Amino acid sequence: MNAPHRAEAADASARLDPDQIRSIIIGLVAAMLLAALDQTIVATALPTIGLELGDAANLPWIVTAYLLASTAVTPLYGKLSDIHGRRIMLLIAIVTFSLGSLLCALAPSMIALALARGLQGIGGGGLIALAQTILADILTAKERARYQVYIAGVFALSSVAGPLLGGFFAQHLHWSAIFWINLPIGLAAFLLTNGKLKLLPRRERRHSVDYPGAALLVVSSTSLMLALSWGGVHYPWASAPVLGLAAFGLAGAAAFAARLATASEPLIPLSVLSDRVVTSATLAACFAMGTLIGLSIYVPIFLEGVIGLDPSRSGLAMVPLMIGTVVGATISGRSMVHFRHYKRLPLALLSLSVAACAALAFLGHRLPLWGIEILFVVLSMGIGTVLPLSTIAVQNAVAPQQLGIATASMNFFRALGGALIVAIFGTLVLGGAGGESTAHDMAALIRGADAAQLGQTFRLVFLAACLGLVLALACLGLVEERPLQDSAGKKPAA
Repeated sequence: MNAPHRAEAADASARLDPDQIRSIIIGLVAAMLLAALDQTIVATALPTIGLELGDAANLPWIVTAYLLASTAVTPLYGKLSDIHGRRIMLLIAIVTFSLGSLLCALAPSMIALALARGLQGIGGGGLIALAQTILADILTAKERARYQVYIAGVFALSSVAGPLLGGFFAQHLHWSAIFWINLPIGLAAFLLTNGKLKLLPRRERRHSVDYPGAALLVVSSTSLMLALSWGGVHYPWASAPVLGLAAFGLAGAAAFAARLATASEPLIPLSVLSDRVVTSATLAACFAMGTLIGLSIYVPIFLEGVIGLDPSRSGLAMVPLMIGTVVGATISGRSMVHFRHYKRLPLALLSLSVAACAALAFLGHRLPLWGIEILFVVLSMGIGTVLPLSTIAVQNAVAPQQLGIATASMNFFRALGGALIVAIFGTLVLGGAGGESTAHDMAALIRGADAAQLGQTFRLVFLAACLGLVLALACLGLVEERPLQDSAGKKPAA
């Protein structure tokens, strides 16, 4: 890290006292909770929403609209925050998300709800990336490592509490409560961050937004996300809609790559994309997080269809998978503070995750539940170690004025990777169960599938997860261990 970068980080810390930093972090956690909780609370309320609005056929758009919008706009938030400042862009994201939530709660029809979810996604796309970027503005890399447990905790809490709250609200209150709950959280996030973020160091530079490049990125990512979301679920993978969307998305991606090489100031600077730490750490996070998302979606089917648990016990059995992620992130963050070779522990634990995943593939259907739970903890601990390391390594590698776009790009590619891995897992499960092309068919086939046949299917799923973790391990091995800045702006001892 260069001297100006260290000096600006030290200056940021000097301008904020511990109480101010704590207030900002609480506000950022609230902002991240908005986005993280929204990804999990909606699913269990979907049947009730479809029944009350009388349009079950279009239910998938409630999820798809948010996913498409939030993924497509994430890099734009990063670039605009580098130009106009973090505070204004985070407040815009919070207000947009809250307004979208209000419109969702009041939606009279499925079409109105899907459009409101798209608006929600436009706000949600900036919440997590900007919160991570602001942490980089106010904390040195070493200090930031200590706070990664809060970020991991937000996602673990949302993974456990989201489905429970969604089901409770839909059954005992009204489905709109899953959106009303966002308003007090959004207000708290706004109030906690609005005043304190005025103290952030001003690092903006004279930039211009590459709007043609941004348009190409939105079009290509939206097309690819639609292809991955619809393939094998709403249409067969070889159908014209899926193949057409995939081809259009790839063509758009190629045009975006050409734009990056020719624009005077591209949306994502080539200096960021060409940095070895940025590319390898982003790919490591992409494979690790994508594998975790895929497992969190399909492991309940394994627990119910192969192990024989009821839905309630299956939900409880998923808790170790979430807890392990938090434990791994905490261990990784703490180790980065104290060790010069901060990759070694994550590499070791991620190797254990590969072994645990292989054990689930070959022995999972014969293991007692407590044995499966232990493997879940080991599996997710290794994945958890990658998440703080990748974020901090990327932020540690770029100039302060590029923090926004670098962090947002990492989140963008992580979302695309998650969609790809979820699609692969879904194809394996559908193919193994003899499924056709719709989500409703899949649910019926899983319920009627032979446990032994489904066990063989999940052997392939866990082996695919092993491959994802091996790729994450390989990319993590390529991350250069650049010294992390400390509070004094000095390099840590070896």
